[in-house]
Amino acid sequence: MRPSRTRMTPIQRIALAALSWMCVAAHAQDDAMTAIATPDQPTAIVLGTGPGPAAPQAEAWHRQYGSVFARNVSVATLTPFLPDPAKATGTAVIVAPGGGFRSLSMQNEGWDVARALADRGVAAFVLKYRLQPTPADLDGFARSMREMLSGPAPAHRIDPAASIPQLAPQIADARAAFALVRGRAEAWGVDPQRIGMVGFSAGGMLTLATVLAGEDARPAFIGNIYGPLAPLDVPSDAPPLFVAIAADDGLFADGGFGLIERWRAARRPVEFHLYEQGGHGFGMYAKPTTSTGWFDAFAAWMKMHGWLEQAGKGNRIRTKEQAP
Repeated sequence: MRPSRTRMTPIQRIALAALSWMCVAAHAQDDAMTAIATPDQPTAIVLGTGPGPAAPQAEAWHRQYGSVFARNVSVATLTPFLPDPAKATGTAVIVAPGGGFRSLSMQNEGWDVARALADRGVAAFVLKYRLQPTPADLDGFARSMREMLSGPAPAHRIDPAASIPQLAPQIADARAAFALVRGRAEAWGVDPQRIGMVGFSAGGMLTLATVLAGEDARPAFIGNIYGPLAPLDVPSDAPPLFVAIAADDGLFADGGFGLIERWRAARRPVEFHLYEQGGHGFGMYAKPTTSTGWFDAFAAWMKMHGWLEQAGKGNRIRTKEQAP
């Protein structure tokens, strides 16, 4: 008889994939997890979406790879990083860090990204969305990850559309983030029609799922940074899409680029950057690879669309459906 194998949900597959990478990276860098106190977050705003799956556990934080991570997030928050009013563009971006829905890379894929956006005149908002529960202590967390890694290998073609039911809490957090920014748009100097979203790895999956869910978030544009690239049904009104990934990404670079092909087939704007090297999770880390240029490329793409011009003063490029 063949041993039985438990069928994994899309979220479990992406968690296993991300955590597989984390274990490889930790071994390569010999960078152990170190527990830290919960950082002060005086500007974080509770989104009021209710307790999440991790509610039985207290939120925990640790340091690894020179970055800061959060676990067992059961209360979603949004932290604003506002630009100098003198160079504010009126554009806003909601930033969704990754971490396999078991942790959040708050510094490398959250705060550092938001600060860089604010420096370009963009109001940035880091979304600390609710996570799946993990053991409270780091040893237990590491043990649970080893047990997960001993299971079936993750599929590379993870489909955000198929994950929508399992991602209901996280999609609700994203929707609440958009509603909050639109509700305070005047106070924050934001144009309600110029709010985008960028996500990393699992955050990229959440970004795509937020669009596909077809609810009221309606991002003006989206960025998928080393997230899933599986083909999917693209809505006729899908927002402009920016994608960046490294060719040596062990999670999502080997399953084809169906997402890009489908976006083009739907005649929706898309820009795709495939870097030769960079691995998975490069984010804002300083690395000797061209993947570090992704943020400048993203900013240039935003500028091309007019989102780095002050609202009402720029000359945006015209997409085909906008041409006279």
